[in-house]
Amino acid sequence: MKNIIILLAMMFSNITMAAGYTWLGGVADKTGIAEHTLTFLLISVIFIIGGVIFRLKTSSVEGAIVPDKGVSYRNIVEAVGDFVYGLAKDIIGKNEARAYFPMLAFYFIFIFLNNFIGLIPGFSAPTENFNTGLALGAWVFLYYNGHGIRVQGLVGHIKHFMGPILYVAPLIFVLEIISHAMRPLTLALRIRANMMGDHKILMIFSDLVPYVLPVPFYVLGLFVCFMQAFVFTLLTMIYISMATELHDHDDH
Repeated sequence: MKNIIILLAMMFSNITMAAGYTWLGGVADKTGIAEHTLTFLLISVIFIIGGVIFRLKTSSVEGAIVPDKGVSYRNIVEAVGDFVYGLAKDIIGKNEARAYFPMLAFYFIFIFLNNFIGLIPGFSAPTENFNTGLALGAWVFLYYNGHGIRVQGLVGHIKHFMGPILYVAPLIFVLEIISHAMRPLTLALRIRANMMGDHKILMIFSDLVPYVLPVPFYVLGLFVCFMQAFVFTLLTMIYISMATELHDHDDH
């Protein structure tokens, strides 16, 4: 009982982080693996386990059709899925959203979990590390360009970088290439800066008054975790929509 009380008290304070202690710090020192990588792997395992649990709950015909009563794990996951799918339909299109939904839902939930774990005392968010955000952004870059080539062909996809006016096409092409190449970088910097700033504010107020006072900032931090996952996923949808949009430049 004493240990439970201590653990609950730690959940409403940031004492462990203020003292410089992290749960995976010792493992990182012994293995030589960066702590943000270990935390990223931990979230991956949690995500897989959560997916297996959800699959088991909907494995039967009745379980897949009949919703649970009240608030349940399955209802929460399905609500998140409906939210992402509805957003994808509005941005990418009803028919196309179905094809890209699995990746988009995965990215939203996975990024949110990587953000959220930083609110737990003793853990640091992997998305606070620039390399994590850059890796996530690089995959988005490869994903939407790959599907752009798949939908329009290589020549058609390259035409998107040239604009409708022939005599300025070389200049537009260079600018578009630079713009697209910067997207993984801007995605990484955006999520890193916001998550680091949010958690720094939480730590500052936790140092001043370690109990009770940080609670509103945990609520604010939860909102920031959601918004950063939302913005990252929203921009991914926009990039996919722009890359896969069938458009005849000769119409101009």
